[in-house]
Amino acid sequence: MADIKKLTKAAIIESLYEKFKEKNADTEITRSDIHMLLDEFFEEVKDGLKKDLIIELRGFGTFEVHTRKQRDRAHNPKTGAPVTVDTHGVAFFRPGRELKERVWNLRG
Repeated sequence: MADIKKLTKAAIIESLYEKFKEKNADTEITRSDIHMLLDEFFEEVKDGLKKDLIIELRGFGTFEVHTRKQRDRAHNPKTGAPVTVDTHGVAFFRPGRELKERVWNLRG
């Protein structure tokens, strides 16, 4: 199995803190300020999706909700018993052109 690399929220906060400190040495900002800002950003995205809005972040991508239709012939994976799955929303991400270009040759 290949090594799985992760970028955690804590690592993002640390990186943002270091970059901000480097560029704005005279301004006071703490890691907890960045943590709060990041949490609020994610809440805004979640609230927007809950309201069925399209979240467009230029250069990164678009978040939206797609609707999955009801299915009568689904199965419970544990028991194998047939179950009905109601119509429901699913979060969907479509990467922007800039993001696609950056990751295009990652595995080649």
